[in-house]
Order: sequence, then structure tokens, then C-alpha cells
Amino acid sequence: MKRFTIGLDFGTSSVRGVLVDVSNGNTAAEAVFPYPHGTDGVLIDAGDSNLARQHPQDHIDGLQAVIRSILNQGSTESAVEADQVIGIGVDTTGSTPIPVDQDGTPLGLRPEFAQELDAMVWLWKDHTAFAEAADITAAARELHPEYLGKIGGTYSSEWFWAKILKCARSNPRVSAAAATWVEHADLVPAILTGNTAPDGIPRGICAAGHKGLFHESWGGYPDREFLTALHPELGRIRDSLPAHARTAEEPAGYLTPEWADRLGLPEGIPVALGAFDAHFGAVGAGVGTGVLVKNIGTSCCDITVADGSDSLPDIPGLCGIVPGSVLPGFHGLEAGQSAIGDIFNWFAKIAGPGRPTGEVLADLEDQARRLRPGQSGILALDWQNGNRTVLVDQRLTGLFIGLTLHSTPAEMYRALVEATAFGARVIVERFEEYGVNTRRVLACGGIPYKSPMLMQIYADVLGKPMELSRSTQTAALGSAVAAAVTAGADRGGYDDFSSAMGAMTGTLDEVYTPDPSRHEVYTRLYGIYRNLHDAFGVPGASPDLYAAMKRLLDIKDRS
Repeated sequence: MKRFTIGLDFGTSSVRGVLVDVSNGNTAAEAVFPYPHGTDGVLIDAGDSNLARQHPQDHIDGLQAVIRSILNQGSTESAVEADQVIGIGVDTTGSTPIPVDQDGTPLGLRPEFAQELDAMVWLWKDHTAFAEAADITAAARELHPEYLGKIGGTYSSEWFWAKILKCARSNPRVSAAAATWVEHADLVPAILTGNTAPDGIPRGICAAGHKGLFHESWGGYPDREFLTALHPELGRIRDSLPAHARTAEEPAGYLTPEWADRLGLPEGIPVALGAFDAHFGAVGAGVGTGVLVKNIGTSCCDITVADGSDSLPDIPGLCGIVPGSVLPGFHGLEAGQSAIGDIFNWFAKIAGPGRPTGEVLADLEDQARRLRPGQSGILALDWQNGNRTVLVDQRLTGLFIGLTLHSTPAEMYRALVEATAFGARVIVERFEEYGVNTRRVLACGGIPYKSPMLMQIYADVLGKPMELSRSTQTAALGSAVAAAVTAGADRGGYDDFSSAMGAMTGTLDEVYTPDPSRHEVYTRLYGIYRNLHDAFGVPGASPDLYAAMKRLLDIKDRS
């Protein structure tokens, strides 16, 4: 009998579910549940552009809807029986922490907090805690510089402790009602397995290490005295957290009878520990040493791994070097860009007001792909949602230079695509500067499959071939891989990630190869991009920008 696992991928606007054949990684069924609350699933505040929340009910309704849907797909002959499902895996956005009460119930589900945005899910792209992140960074530099070494030198407003501190300062009522705060990636498995008591929620090393300042070398989460000095509420929350964080081969627990009945699945099947979408996306793409996986969607997260026996230097600007966060026995390295698809969608709404965004983007791409590198004379900075890596500064904003009275929307759009590619090159160069070399680049996420132009531009800018994961749902597939490992070979799964990934992942035959002449032009443009990058993003930097516009015109003329 064939065996299957379910992978759940909780994204920014929807939750996706896939039913995966563990023998080959093929998707037998998939479903999507768009979050009904807010704007495209995001609760926003017109008075604060930094705020981005989600409603916890959307997550609960979504996981039930997609699992029921994928189990009900197919004809009578091809339908999968529930007892063929041997495990469930979960990935989510992050850092996306949720305040919960003594029962592990999200505060946003309680009637007295139903209208409180601060009681909802604090989505990854919520940047309201920028001041708090700066305070955490300053305190750590003075008292515990080792905390910053493993996360690139700067704590981000996107991350766990900054958001908790922001809530403690701005909404004491919600803060006091929270028995603990739980990453979305940890809460979903806890709910499915009945482990929702604050002191019993399994915490995964992925979220804890990359966003929660957890590291075994200093005893786990940050010192209570350090956190209390920032705010007493942080010390109280620290007391609710476990001493250890787990790696992905361990189960979070087993499906409860209640949830088995709600989902139509066998009671007692294992539920894997949760992880962030990009990390399990890297698993679904086939990450390994020397392989950089770029998960390009709303934002971009870059993941690679290094042998766990190697001693790695601290790398400034990274989102963390965490043992076991991607694969057991390997260091997980994370970097990324705060906006990719969000930038393109923003521009499409400006370029084609009132038209469907997808239609506008298709028109822009059709026109922009006909342009040669440097032809427009326009260069952009891709910081419309701040800079995640390597500057770690959410207070940075976007920029165009080189605009004239003849500039077109298609030229501006191509400049934005090129800017995201230049940002990607900054990250690759930072990895390689510190000895983490990249021999392969694998792309996944929603955008690479829709935009051949973007893939070719990235290949030409990076000077490296770009490959595509064969699965268009790599994060969900990675979750399904983790579920197969958690189930183990005796249940029809696998005993380790190497075996599971070897059977369940792969790449498409199509490869985007860099063109040497275009790479040469992009290298010249990249030099101007780096000058702008450092001038606006690096304190004390003083590159000469006087010639930037003239250099762009020179490249335009030659193009």
C-alpha cells in the first residue's frame, strides 16, 4: 500500500496543503485556503504602515479546510484512504509570534480581546517594533555581545523578543494576559497534538535559534536578568520557555482523537516539529552543502547549510547560524530580503490602478523582457520594506535614480527586478566572503515559476546558473518530508533526512545560464548599486555619488 504525508504551509495570505507520496515526492492532491480576515489575509492599521497582523481563527479554519479538501480529492479509484497517511508536517512564516493564555488559546480568540490587534498574530512583516529591536541590540552589545554574533550582529524588528517588548510597552493589558508567546510554527503542531499548556509546548530550534536568541553555548534562551532589564514582562515570558529546543527529526507529538475526528485522519499519527517556510522550503528543494536555496515570493529567504562538525565564523548581517535548524547535524544559515513580490505588486498597483495586479504584472514583464541590461539608465534600491540582509535595517526605504521624462513603467519595473537581483548578489558575496561558498543556486517559491525574465536576470547578475525545484510547493513538500522522517521507516517513511530528500525532492531540467556579456554590464551596474547601498545603509560610509547618474547614462549609451 502506498504511504502519504501531509505538508501544511501557512503563508502570508493563505495556507496551502499537499498530500505527498513518500516513495517519490509526487503531489497526489493540494488545496489552498485564503485567509478571510483583513486585506489579503493581513490585518492592517491605516495609521501605522509598520503594522501587519493575522487572525488566529484563519489558521485553525485553514488547516481543517485544506486537509479535508485534499483527502476528498480524486475519483473513487484514485482517492487516498485516510489510513494511508502516516504523518503531518507544518511550516509557517516567521518570526510570527502569538500571545496565548494559560490553556494555550491565542488571546485573539477570547471575546475580551476580539477587537485588539495586539492580541492577534504578529506577522513576520510587522515592523512596529523597530525601536525595541534597536534597544535589544544596544543592550546585547553592552552586556552579551555573544547573543548578536550568531544572528549577524543586529536584532531585527521582525523577530520574537522585539515584538514581545513592543506589546509590553504599548499594550500592558494584552501583555499581562499572555501566559507565554508562541511562534506560529510551534503552535500549530502543539494544537494538533494537544500539547498547548504553556510549559509543555514543544519549541523547535528553527524559530528559537534564528529569531529567539536561543543557543546551547549560553544555555538556551537569553539570560533572564538581561531580558528583565529590558522589561519585566520579558523576564516573565522567559520563565515560561523550555530549557531545550528540538530539531526536526523529533515529533512534536501525535494527533489527538479530537483533531483526528475533525480532519478525518487516523488518531495517533506523528506530527513533526514545525519550522519556518523557507527552512522547510530548502529541505523540499534539496538543500545541501554548497547549495543555496532562494525562496522567492512575497519576500525572499536564502538558506544554505554547512557541516555541523565545521567551525563557522560569525557572519555579520545574517539572520542566524543555528545548529540543526534546517537539517540535523548541519549548521543552518539564513539570510534574505524583506520584499520581492510585495515590491512588484506595489508597483503594479501604481502602474495600472484599477486593473487586476496579475494582469498588470504580465504586461510589464512582456515589455520589460525586451529591454537590454542598462538600456533604461534607471537603477533602484529594493528597500520598500526595509533591508533584512546584510544591513538589518527596517527603517530603510526604496529609491530610483536615473529617471527622465522618457522613462516608462516597464523600464522602472525591470529596474526593480534588477534591484532585487543586486540585493541577492550582496548576500551571496557576504556568504563567500566568510568562506561559505555557493556552487549551486536553487530557486523555489511562487515567483520563479511565473517569471522567466527574473530567473535570467538573477543568473546574469549573480554569474551563476539558476535551477528550479521540481515542486512548486517546496515549503509544503519540505514539511511533508519532515513528516516522513518523523514517521520513520517502520511506518513506511524514512529514518533520516538524507534518505527522504533523495527520494522525494529534485530539480527541473531547465537551467538558466548566465550570459557573459550581460553579466559584464550588470557587474558595472552593481558597482553603482553598491555605492548607493553603502551610502544610504552603512553608517560612516562615504562613497562618492557624484558620478552615479553619469555612469548610468554612460552604460545606457553603450547599451
